[in-house]
Amino acid sequence: MASDPDVPDAFDVYTVVVLRRPRNAPAISDDALIDLQARHLAYRADLRRQGLLVVNGPFDLRSDPSYRGMSIFACDPDEAARLSDADPSVAAGRLAYDVLEWWVAPGSLAFPLAAAPVGERREMPDDD
Repeated sequence: MASDPDVPDAFDVYTVVVLRRPRNAPAISDDALIDLQARHLAYRADLRRQGLLVVNGPFDLRSDPSYRGMSIFACDPDEAARLSDADPSVAAGRLAYDVLEWWVAPGSLAFPLAAAPVGERREMPDDD
């Protein structure tokens, strides 16, 4: 069977975590929020230093105000979930997350600050 010329034979697959504010996020004081945000940012900076987190940052304009930010991890989805569970803002209930595998055309993304290759090349599974 001939392959579709619009569908690559292989994809680069990345682990993405989207952070969002849950509906039931606990209210906390401004001082506690400042402290929590500092610990959240420090935790994520440490993940970057360890090479586990490749890139991350907050969203600005968004169709859903619950979306807070996105990260691309240099690990599998299970490890990204474990690391996200340990984020101080997630542990405090101020953030929740979704873990996704993102399949993109091979070679379409580069992470020049990453110490090691990120993602993995996979072939599109057969529908047979």
